[in-house]
Amino acid sequence: MQSIKEKINPEQLPKHVAIIMDGNGRWAKCRGEERTYGHKHAIQAVRNAVNACNEIYIPYLTLYTFSSENWKRPADEVSTLMTLISETMLSEEEEIFTKGLRIHVIGNMDKLPHLVRDQMLHLIEVTKNNKRGNLVLALSYGSQEEILNAVKKISTEVKSGDLNVEDITDEVFENHLYTKGIPPVDLLIRTSGEVRISNFLLWQIAYAELQFLDIYWPDFGKEDFFRCIYDYQHKERRFGKTSEQLR
Repeated sequence: MQSIKEKINPEQLPKHVAIIMDGNGRWAKCRGEERTYGHKHAIQAVRNAVNACNEIYIPYLTLYTFSSENWKRPADEVSTLMTLISETMLSEEEEIFTKGLRIHVIGNMDKLPHLVRDQMLHLIEVTKNNKRGNLVLALSYGSQEEILNAVKKISTEVKSGDLNVEDITDEVFENHLYTKGIPPVDLLIRTSGEVRISNFLLWQIAYAELQFLDIYWPDFGKEDFFRCIYDYQHKERRFGKTSEQLR
């Protein structure tokens, strides 16, 4: 059976794909297991997404790994997630480097356990010269908090006289976000059948194509990723213009 990958036009690939990896807990419950069982089995889905992205040379992949709201979950689940993130970073470091991926982390890293934060800083440092692709991990991330922090930073610069109000542009604002230097999202994918954004990259997805998949994250495979790219390529992205103007 032919892979949908063969139908993808390499000249029309998105530069930045972001994924809300949702449904681990419900996937586990459907199997009579605890929620943490789903998180542990989600690692292969992460590998599938990263490998698929790497195979067709998409420059940026952002994964919603742990939101700022996830800290409100039961303590044992949060602890399991932090341990899983730590163990995964250790086990996957060589593979990440072999694939030529550069690691970025967006979010409030001060809230992370010291071990996890140190591992992330280590990965950022050792992969900083990799050029094959960029893997962006949204950890302890909340878009409203990100935007509010950007406003505070800009306000401080205006108050100190380092920035004039008239000089505040889209570019200036973007340079105060966690995602400084990272292109806007072209395609946002969410698994689990839920149709919402969940405080994820609100500024960055302004013109993104949105795809909501009716599968839980642990079941996400490379063919699912390639299907999303294929469907993306059949969307008309107008950015405010008319179809006639594009033609």
